Amino acid sequence: MADIVLCRVDSRLIHGQVMTKWVNQSQANKIVVVSDSLAADEFMLEIYLMAAPAGVKVECYSKEGAALNFKENQFGDGRVLLLLPDLESMKEVYDKGIKVSDIQVGGLGGAPNRKVVFQNITLDDLDVEVLNYLQNSGVKVIFQTIPEDVPQELNTILKKYNN
Repeated sequence: MADIVLCRVDSRLIHGQVMTKWVNQSQANKIVVVSDSLAADEFMLEIYLMAAPAGVKVECYSKEGAALNFKENQFGDGRVLLLLPDLESMKEVYDKGIKVSDIQVGGLGGAPNRKVVFQNITLDDLDVEVLNYLQNSGVKVIFQTIPEDVPQELNTILKKYNN
């Protein structure tokens, strides 16, 4: 069965130097992207697949497909970096059976009604609800954009959000 060595929420999904650093840091040999929109867009999917580091296998599933393939042990063997674009998707696959113990939030872009809490990470009220739900379910949540950053605990981030 696959070992999920890093579960990362990052709206940019697979992207340049940062992803290369996280693949190296986690020693992942496979990236599993969970995104309904990307799984349905063959052109964009090809672009993302080309952006992956050399020698790293990449698969993309819808949220439903990811949960089903995980339950049926179809992620294969090896070290998996599980990558999702947003916290709602994370909650949905968690509730469908992908029970990770740790989540790293690495990039959630800006939009109206979102508040910057750490570097390029923004949150809104729904994100905070999901984060509290995951933490109350026993999941450790940290915020970290690149390996060189000091990880920020969820409680520290929530204090910034609430101020």
